[in-house]
Amino acid sequence: MAGIEFGILYFLQSLHTSWLDVFMKEITSLGDHGIFWIAAGVVLLCFKKTRFIGLCILFSLAAGLLIGNMVLKNMIARERPCWIDDSIPLLIRNPKDYSFPSGHTLASFEGAVSIWLYNRKWGAAALILAALISVSRMYLFVHFPTDVLGGMILGILIAVFVHSTVENIRISKKNTCFPVDL
Repeated sequence: MAGIEFGILYFLQSLHTSWLDVFMKEITSLGDHGIFWIAAGVVLLCFKKTRFIGLCILFSLAAGLLIGNMVLKNMIARERPCWIDDSIPLLIRNPKDYSFPSGHTLASFEGAVSIWLYNRKWGAAALILAALISVSRMYLFVHFPTDVLGGMILGILIAVFVHSTVENIRISKKNTCFPVDL
């Protein structure tokens, strides 16, 4: 499997151009520390009409940070491709944490799927952004394809679970006296 994954990564390395390097670095920076998705969640939380989606994004990001970045990365302890083959020059700072799952991909799919479950039009745009961020991680040689796939699957599962849970609370709130306005 590692041979196939390196084959994909080396193919992506063959696509490098100066403009694509700049584009991928900018795209990946949107996923740094989940800041884009945190900002989106906070902004959406500020308006009653979008409060539900803001809560879903922020709760999903918190769950993903705990499950993906704090537990799975350290439990699996998979080395990054740039640690194994250091002959490929990195365009970004060499990450210090483990590779699986991709935290950028995890956060991006948590945010994008949370939006998509609420609004298909905006969600489609968010999913395209999440996919671009995910590809950028492989293009920049800091994640294997299965790291990205794992982050994507986990992000989708967490977002769907959180959406369902928050929706159930919102429905039960309508039937009972619940102090928080979702």
